[in-house]
Amino acid sequence: IKYGPFVIPYPQMVYRSIHGPVIMNDKGAFAIRYAGMDQLDMLTQYFRINKATNFEEWQAAMAGQGVPATNFVYADAKGNIGLFYNAMFPDRAPGFDWRGVLPGDQSAAVWQQTLPFTRVPALINPASGYVMNANNTPYTAAGPGDELEPANYSPLMGIEEDETNRSLRSIVLFEEAIKNGGKIGEAEIRRIKYDTAYERAGYAEDWFDKIAALDLENDPKLAEAQALLAKWDWNLDGEGAADALALMVLRPANKAHYQRGKIPDPQQILQETVDHLTEYFGAIDPPMKDVLRLRQGDVDLPLDGGNDTIRASTLWDVEDDGRLSVRHGDSFIMFVEWARDGAVTSRSIQPFGAATTRPDSPHYTDQMQLFVDHKLKTVYFDPAELEKHKTSDKVVGN
Repeated sequence: IKYGPFVIPYPQMVYRSIHGPVIMNDKGAFAIRYAGMDQLDMLTQYFRINKATNFEEWQAAMAGQGVPATNFVYADAKGNIGLFYNAMFPDRAPGFDWRGVLPGDQSAAVWQQTLPFTRVPALINPASGYVMNANNTPYTAAGPGDELEPANYSPLMGIEEDETNRSLRSIVLFEEAIKNGGKIGEAEIRRIKYDTAYERAGYAEDWFDKIAALDLENDPKLAEAQALLAKWDWNLDGEGAADALALMVLRPANKAHYQRGKIPDPQQILQETVDHLTEYFGAIDPPMKDVLRLRQGDVDLPLDGGNDTIRASTLWDVEDDGRLSVRHGDSFIMFVEWARDGAVTSRSIQPFGAATTRPDSPHYTDQMQLFVDHKLKTVYFDPAELEKHKTSDKVVGN
């Protein structure tokens, strides 16, 4: 352990089995075996896919499987698009519950090979004209009639089947855009990206059904909150009276769904939310944008969206004043366009700025207002254009 100018030895025993690294605890010894173990080919693959000049070269670089677990969405100037549920899938033997703890004394449970890239679920150039992914099953990626067929993939691959509100909502909005105009243009993409609504489906619908079914006759305050949620418009745009309440009660349900955990007690969550809003804002229906904030340094701005909306404001710190300071959700956003001649233009934005670790930098908070206003800044690809706009940020220290 490095301590100032000294290095202090701190011996520790590391355990490993033929399965992989071992964790020792009071329940026993548990080995972990995972695809990509002991390999360092990730940088090689990223280098090669960024150097690819066409779709064939890009797929050849992907086939190296150096990146063991990241979804990829592909697009190029020729109009090719694709969703790749990229992963290194272990070639597992049947007869085991691969979602649980496996016996450590059976050689059949020690898989030795991974499946080739050709077995990875991929949806290329669907007739719908779009692909999308929002931490959901790859079987839902391009709209009705253009989806992957689950029966074509072995259950031993462990492919997730979960849907998120973002996936459900994205498909609805893409299909509406196609129905109304036939094509998805820049205006439709921007509208979809900044959408703050929930679909009345999936875990969200189940959760609100549980809240609506609560018998709160003897608790007027909770009954008032229940009635307010019953009138909610399912949109966290910050305009509705129930938005702050809905934002906060939805978060535990979303967390349980995403982590496949135990569904919390709806009455307890409702009580905690009502108590918080009443204590810090004096009402159960404060404007959501007074509650949900984007904060960095001296900048404090209202924010829209919520956990699992396409405009994502997913996790937050509860500040001393009771406000929710968003720390996880939308991060780097980029809109990319190809002209018919192949020229690329793009615009991007970050929630805070390009110097988030340097409070003295002018770029510590300079993108916050743009981010809140759903605006973007130009990305300069051409060296001559970049030269016109470059600046120097003085760095102090070693």
